[in-house]
Amino acid sequence: MDKRLLDILCCPVTKTPVRLLTRTELDALNGAVAAGDVTTTAGSPVRERLEEGLITVDRKLVYRVEDGVPVMLPEEGIGTTQLRDFPAAA
Repeated sequence: MDKRLLDILCCPVTKTPVRLLTRTELDALNGAVAAGDVTTTAGSPVRERLEEGLITVDRKLVYRVEDGVPVMLPEEGIGTTQLRDFPAAA
């Protein structure tokens, strides 16, 4: 993802800056998706694994990136508190 774009993106609800998910975070999220344990903030099940994602710097919400385009819709966010094996902050 273009660094300039990443520098201006933020959560549409809280205005918290975002960063790219690390490989470890992405793997943990996709493991939970595969198990059927993930829903969006709107309550819809997440059925497809993420190839790339953005996470708020406070580590509360994840937004998927599709074909290089961030999907920053409030109802599409994924709360990290539902992810039991999500890695702790470094």
